[in-house]
Amino acid sequence: QVQLVESGGGLVQPGGSLRLSCAASGSIFSTYGMGWYRQAPGKVRDLVAIISSEGMTIYADSVKGRFTISRDNAKNTVYLHMNSLKPEDTAVYYCNTGYYRRGVYFPQYWGQGTQVTVSS
Repeated sequence: QVQLVESGGGLVQPGGSLRLSCAASGSIFSTYGMGWYRQAPGKVRDLVAIISSEGMTIYADSVKGRFTISRDNAKNTVYLHMNSLKPEDTAVYYCNTGYYRRGVYFPQYWGQGTQVTVSS
C-alpha cells in the first residue's frame, strides 16, 4: 500500500511564495514519476508539474517560470516550489506518484490534498 502525505499549504498574499512537500511511503517503484495536480472549486483536476525518476520535468503553461518541481529519491519525497503566486493559483493541490507508458505519465496513487489560497 502506498501512502502520500502532503504538507506546506496555506494562505499567502499575491506575489508570495510557498513550498509544498509530499512524502511517499510503502512499495514505491524506483522508476515511478511523481507530480502535482490541482483542483479549484467547480473545476476539473489539472496537471501542475511532474518529474521522472531521472529528473525530467513537465509543467503546465500557467505555472512555467514560477513553479519548480524537485524530488529527493532517497527520501521518496517530491517538492513544489511556488513563486509569484497569483489568486488563480488558489486550489487544492494533490501529490501523486505513477508510471510512464510510452512516454505518457499515468498517476496511480494520490495524496489527500493540501489547500493553497492566494489572497490579499
